[in-house]
Amino acid sequence: MFGSRIAIDKDLLLKAKKYAALAGYASVEEFVHHVLEREIAKFEQGGDSAEEIRKRMQGLGYIS
Repeated sequence: MFGSRIAIDKDLLLKAKKYAALAGYASVEEFVHHVLEREIAKFEQGGDSAEEIRKRMQGLGYIS
C-alpha cells in the first residue's frame, strides 16, 4: 500500500475479514484491493456516464 488509510464500519470490516479468509486471501487488505479493482473495472467497462455512476453508488449507499 501507499500508506493510505480509509475508515470502514466495524461490522463491514469483520465481514471482510471473514470472507477474505474463506476465499484464501493472505490478508483483508489484499481482499479489499481485489474487490475494489473488480468494481472499478465494471465502471470502466460499462461506459456509464458520471451521473449514472453517481446514482448507482448512491443506491448502494456509498454516497449520499
